[in-house]
Amino acid sequence: PPLEVSQRYKRMQQREAAPKLTGKQRVLNWLLHIIMAMMVIYCLVPLLWVFFSATKTNEGMFSSFGLWFDDKNVFWQNVQETLAYQHGTYARWLLNTVMYAVVAGFGATIIATLAGYAIATMRFPGRNSLLAITLAFMSIPATVISVPLFLMYSKIGLVGTPWAVIIPQLATPFGLYLMIIYAQTSVPTSLLEAAKLDGANSWTIFWKVAFPLLSPGFVTVLLFTLVGVWNNYFLPLIMLSDTNDYPMTVGLNMWLKMGAEGTADGQIPNNYIVTGCLIAVAPLIIAFMFLQKYWQSGLSAGAVKQ
Repeated sequence: PPLEVSQRYKRMQQREAAPKLTGKQRVLNWLLHIIMAMMVIYCLVPLLWVFFSATKTNEGMFSSFGLWFDDKNVFWQNVQETLAYQHGTYARWLLNTVMYAVVAGFGATIIATLAGYAIATMRFPGRNSLLAITLAFMSIPATVISVPLFLMYSKIGLVGTPWAVIIPQLATPFGLYLMIIYAQTSVPTSLLEAAKLDGANSWTIFWKVAFPLLSPGFVTVLLFTLVGVWNNYFLPLIMLSDTNDYPMTVGLNMWLKMGAEGTADGQIPNNYIVTGCLIAVAPLIIAFMFLQKYWQSGLSAGAVKQ
């Protein structure tokens, strides 16, 4: 039967010996593996330290090995006390960060998807200029324009409000450029023309035809944007003055300084700061794990018979 033949052919392919590497290729292969292992260790060790430290008391952090558990595991107690510390200040920062990430992240991704699709599939005056401007803005660091934005927003009364953090992050040149490239390669022109012949308008074509093909690119830009907004520190630092509006990045840095210098109520326990760092990282890990299955390519293969 065809199925047995296919399985037998796969087993034969698996039994085929891999091509032998030359001495120079073998050395290069080992060198690349060592570099990759060092990069993995470099990224994982801080996360492991934060995880293990979040399960310890303030005294246990200094009396036990950093990359293993202490005799007393107080993880859930640390989480509860961190969220309740200073009348729930950290919980407020967490909600602020989620709000900034959802509004600015989704807003920036939708704008980048709409603009990228239009630039990639439509012909209009100034199209090439928009693409050149996008490439130019990709080379400008975000911190460079933060001070001019502060001066501009201070004149219109937005400084000190959440909108001063959200509005600038609705523009993502990297996400726009990525969606332009993705739309050019994943949306067949013949498919759009067929939809036009069927009487579909531009909005119907985008949402019913193009957007399903753009969904992998949409998710990719969404993840990059969420991470960027979630980890943004300098913009909310200069735009916000009320601690109740702070995101976790600014709030945790304030806690770190207070823990080192002390306050009128005493020093902030280090286990609260470390637990706050772990809580700040966990949503990003969950988002990557949840959205990873949507990273698929080639959805347009076979959609149109050429």
